[in-house]
Amino acid sequence: MGVYLNPSNNGFKRAVQSKIYVDKTELIVHTNEVINTMQGYVCVSRPRRFGKSTTASMLTAYYCKSYDSSNLFAPFAIAKQEETFKAHLNQYNVIALNIQKFSGMVSSMKALINCIQNEVLEEIRECYSDMILENENILHRALSRLYSKKDEQFIFVIDEWDCVLRDKDFTQEERRLYLKFLETLLKDQDYVALVYMTGILPVKKYGKQSALNMFMEYSMIEPSEYAEYVGFTEKEVKSLCEQYEKDFNLMKEWYDGYNFGKSIHIYNPKSVVDSIIRKQYSNYWTQTENYDSLRTYISMNFDGLKDAILTMLAGEPVKINTRSFQNDMFLLERKDDVLTLLIHFGYLTYNKDTQSVWIPNAEIQEEFKNAVECSNWKEVVVSLEQSEELLQATWNLDGEEVAKRLNVLHSENTSILTYNDENSLSCVISLAYYNAVKEYTRIREFPSGKGFADVVYIPRKTSDKPAMIIELKYDKSAEGAIEQIKNRQYVEALKEYNGNLLLVGINYDKKSKTHQCVIEKFFK
Repeated sequence: MGVYLNPSNNGFKRAVQSKIYVDKTELIVHTNEVINTMQGYVCVSRPRRFGKSTTASMLTAYYCKSYDSSNLFAPFAIAKQEETFKAHLNQYNVIALNIQKFSGMVSSMKALINCIQNEVLEEIRECYSDMILENENILHRALSRLYSKKDEQFIFVIDEWDCVLRDKDFTQEERRLYLKFLETLLKDQDYVALVYMTGILPVKKYGKQSALNMFMEYSMIEPSEYAEYVGFTEKEVKSLCEQYEKDFNLMKEWYDGYNFGKSIHIYNPKSVVDSIIRKQYSNYWTQTENYDSLRTYISMNFDGLKDAILTMLAGEPVKINTRSFQNDMFLLERKDDVLTLLIHFGYLTYNKDTQSVWIPNAEIQEEFKNAVECSNWKEVVVSLEQSEELLQATWNLDGEEVAKRLNVLHSENTSILTYNDENSLSCVISLAYYNAVKEYTRIREFPSGKGFADVVYIPRKTSDKPAMIIELKYDKSAEGAIEQIKNRQYVEALKEYNGNLLLVGINYDKKSKTHQCVIEKFFK
């Protein structure tokens, strides 16, 4: 066994021996299917701390021929699929590379490439001393020679493949050099049986071309059949909550939100595990990196970017075109490039059907709030701070004070609050009630028997606050909004809630550019 050539299976052992391990071994079914095929180049990109390295160590432990991992995998799902499990178990030479570790050892791209080649070549010589020339210093030549002499194939597991592309100290030319090295090493080489790469960004593009265009990419935007294998599924999180007696609804509120299709929601595994172990809900994933990076991106001077961030802070989705993004965090040319980058970083989630993005959960919402508070968006910060007072005025049934504060919020945030339609008004109300997330679960367009309530706030189990049904009107009347709540039986739609209710009717008058608000107390 070596460090890079056929390393030990200790990485996967540590994972399965941890207090919490979620079985992802059925991923191996998919990688087995593409060995020695044109689809045998797999690149899975996910945000940091989403379980990428655990998956990489699992594949290394399964394929590596230097030991027998059958007992290690025996308790898990892949072992039940006996035919495919045994077909490739410990049958290959594996070259496992963590590019992040190499990048910390050097100061230039040429040095990094040479370091990778020298370290791997040294271990290959130890195993095949009679077949590799002593002065050989090019890795792909050595592997080609080995294949021609001994018919030896290799599986490459490359973790954090894109870390050097995310390092601002490397130039564009150096990044091209790195991509060319990977292309030469991996593309169209007979000694390659399978390549599995992980990173944060999808494969880098230069214009319409890519040096690594042989890869099948599975990203936060196009997860496809790899969606459920990196990150925790809702079913897995429910099972963990039952096992450790955790409130699943709170877990969902804090850490759900990554939308991988109609039936697959992915949770951040770092946050879920830490929440269970530490026995409280808090910001765990976001603590692994300073929010300065988020602040840098949301403060970029692109038309419409600030409006989009404010809209998402208010809980609303934003339309986006992801196709212009060049998979490069330094070549950002428009608002949608920034938002697409934030999808890959895990700060936003994406719905392919609606082509829209939003802030996925309470943990990331807090991160955005911190970033905004440390930016130059003073008027937004003031609005968020005043949200607590507006909420208190609502609980006190003070409709006049609520209307007054909505007027101030409107005047101080005119960029997104143009009120061209009721959707804009809804966005304003959501921003005004931003601090309600501490006490409530917010539901937009809550369904009832006779239509949809605009916004409903249902108190959390730990809250003693009343539920709130908010109906919005445009150039009509606040009293009419209250009547609609009653006539359309919105209250009856809250089947699982019993207790105090506040009916809140809000109208915006276009001519006077003012709000009116009426609040009534109701008991269900």
